[in-house]
This record gives sequence, C-alpha cells and structure tokens, in this order.
Amino acid sequence: MDEVVSASAVDATRDEIMNVYIWDMDETLILLKSLLDGSYAGAFDGLKDNDKSIEIGKRWENLILELCDEHFFYEEIENYNEPFLSAIKEYDDGKDLTAYDFEADCFSSPYDDMNKRKLAYRHRAIGEKYTKGLEKILDHHMVKVWNDLYSATDKYTDGWLSSAHKLLEEATGKSTSEPTAKRSSINCIVTSGSLIPSLAKCLLYRLDDVVAFENVYSSWEVGKLQCFKWIKERYNGPNVRFCAIGDGHEECSAAQIMKWPFVKIEFRPDAPHRFPGLNLSTIHRLMDAVYDSSSKDG
Repeated sequence: MDEVVSASAVDATRDEIMNVYIWDMDETLILLKSLLDGSYAGAFDGLKDNDKSIEIGKRWENLILELCDEHFFYEEIENYNEPFLSAIKEYDDGKDLTAYDFEADCFSSPYDDMNKRKLAYRHRAIGEKYTKGLEKILDHHMVKVWNDLYSATDKYTDGWLSSAHKLLEEATGKSTSEPTAKRSSINCIVTSGSLIPSLAKCLLYRLDDVVAFENVYSSWEVGKLQCFKWIKERYNGPNVRFCAIGDGHEECSAAQIMKWPFVKIEFRPDAPHRFPGLNLSTIHRLMDAVYDSSSKDG
C-alpha cells in the first residue's frame, strides 16, 4: 500500500485521534439504482414521481458512461479492473505522459508486464484528471448539463447528495459544525462497483474534494472485507478508529468481522440513518460506544 499515506497514522500524536470513515457509495452517498428501479419513489407512497425518478437515473447512467469512455479509457480497460488506482503502480516507470499517445500504444491482451505498464500509465492519467476536477475536463456545455442534473437530483431527493457531501466535509474538518480539535480524519470509499466508473461517479457526484482518488476502492473481485483489511493496514495505529457506513449486508458483515462500528443507511423516509439527517455527532457517539467498550474489555 501507499507508504506516504500510511505515514499519516504514524505521525498522529498520543493526544490526537484519527477517525477513518469507510463509506459505501451507491445507495449511501449517492442514489442511482433506487432511482432507476423506482424503489426510492416507491418508499414515499406516491409522493414522489416514479417516472421522473427513472428519467433522472437514466441521465446519470448516460453521463457516467460518457465520462468513462471519453476521458477514462473505459472501452480499453473495462476488463482489467483493479481494486484501487495504485494497485499496479510498480509497473509505472514514471515516464512523462505529456505527449504520450495512448491511442497508438497498442494496449491489449495478454495481460503481461508490458501491458500492465500501459495500464499503469492510464491509471496515472486518470488520477491526474481526478485531481484536476471535471471543470478542467468537460466543455462548458457538459459542465452545465452536469450541474443541472446534480441540482435536479438533489431537489428530487430532498437534498440527499448535498447533505451527504456536507457530512464528508465535516468529517475531514472542512466544516466547523463540530469541533475537530485533537482529531484528524480520512474518508475512504469502498464500493462493489468496478473502479473506473466508481471514480467517475466520485467526480460527477462532487465527492472528489472530500475523497482522494487514492482512497477509492473497488471490491468487485476481492470483496469488501479484503478492502477493509487493506485500509486498516494503511492507517492502523494506537489512536486510529474506524467506522463503516453503508446500506448493504456485505459491508455490515465485514465491519462486524473487523470489530468496527457500522451505520446502516436506508432511503425510506422514516429510516433512522439517511440523508438528510445523519450527522457526525451520531457517528461519533456510536464510535465512542464501541471503542470505549473495546478498551474496557481489553
């Protein structure tokens, strides 16, 4: 794993707590599947327009695929999923890619060392684009299409997207709604989707300023438990606490195995943990209860 990032846990002082939040993406930080299949609208007993839900979901699907295909080499690398963007960094020789012709490098099967280097180049280029942000990638028309879709989705879902983003801002100390003295925090995303579309979603759903691309994991092939173990290896230390937040059984089970607190997200309007509604104080109370109990037992 990335030695530079993992050093942040080592640097924490004895008085400082590092909180590592491990978020699921779909149906947690964003809504997509439930918009497409009508289950989100169905949870509101006719108060939400089901046709509008499906229309919004399809527009997101198209935008995600367009970004992947036009800017993230997805047609070429779709069958070469990796669990995180630096997984094959060892094959990257650091070549200057400024004038590199990706269309002419003949990336293809077999998946040998030469093609792994070409894939590593693409991963590095994707990471650089992620860091720049969509407004440096898309033209003015597409930026407007994207912004309009985000606003329409946020309005339809009563602020789900913006409230989730605000909570991740608070988690990393970018918002002052809760004191962050003696705490440093990291947001990670572990999603069951494949890596490249998941990075595209992070950008399109405006999560790139609160989740670094190095902290986005795809459990597509390896499973969420393995991703959780990798994250613990990266950030483990005497004052590091972990919390998983998601809507699915797999992340719940993985959190139980890791003995981490878990917050279950549901989109039904009367759910105890959803957006808007979930706040950092609630998450911290659960973390305090679990870790205080563990320290007493230990």
